[in-house]
Amino acid sequence: MTPAKETWASFHAFVASISVIIVSELGDKTFFIAAIMAMRYNRLTVLAGAMLALGLMTCLSGFTRITCPPALFAIFGVRMLREGLRMSPDEGQEELEEVQAEIKKKDEELQRSKLANGTPDVEAGTTVPQGKWHSFISPIFIQALTLTFLAEWGDRSQLTTIILAAREDPFGVAVGGTLGHCLCTGLAVIGGRMIAQKISVRTVTIIGGIVFLAFAFSALFIKPEAGF
Repeated sequence: MTPAKETWASFHAFVASISVIIVSELGDKTFFIAAIMAMRYNRLTVLAGAMLALGLMTCLSGFTRITCPPALFAIFGVRMLREGLRMSPDEGQEELEEVQAEIKKKDEELQRSKLANGTPDVEAGTTVPQGKWHSFISPIFIQALTLTFLAEWGDRSQLTTIILAAREDPFGVAVGGTLGHCLCTGLAVIGGRMIAQKISVRTVTIIGGIVFLAFAFSALFIKPEAGF
C-alpha cells in the first residue's frame, strides 16, 4: 500500500471509530458514571480514572483481530434500530438511577474504609495530603477506573471497536475511539447530571443504528485502502 493510501486508510478508520463511539457512548452507563461521580468528587481525578479505563479498553479492542464480514455491521445496526424504536423517551432515567445506586454503594464502602483507617478527605479525591500525584491514585481514581472498565467490558462501544478493527486500520480505530471517549467523558464531567438528563438515549440509539447500516453499505462497496 502506498503512503497516500495508508494515510487515507488511517483517516477513514479514525472517522469511522470516533463517529460510532460518540453515538454509542452518549447516554451510556459509562457516561452516567462520569457525570455522577464528577458531581461528588474532584472532576480531574474522575476524568483521569475514567479515561485511563476507556483508553485501555479501546486499545485492547482496537488491536483485537477477528474475521468480521460486512453483515455484522448490518446486524448490529438493525439491532440498535429495533432497540431505539422500542425505547420510551425517558429510557435513560432507569440507567441513571441504576448508576446512582451503584455509586452510592461504593460511597458507603469508601466511608466505612475511611472511618476504619482514619484516612482524610476521601470525598475530595485525596487520601494522603503530601504531593499532588497522590490525588491520581486515590480511592476516587480507582473507583472511577474500575467502575468504568467493568461497565465498558462487553458494552456496545467495545463491540463496535472490535468490529471496526476487523476491517479498518487498527491504529486509526484506536486513536479515533480514544478521542471519541475523551469527548463524551469530558462532556459528562463538565456538564454533569444536567446533560445526562437531557440526552435522549432513544434518539442516540436510533442514530447509532443508522450509522452502522451506513458502515454495512460502505463495507460492501468501498474498501478503505482504495483511497479516493
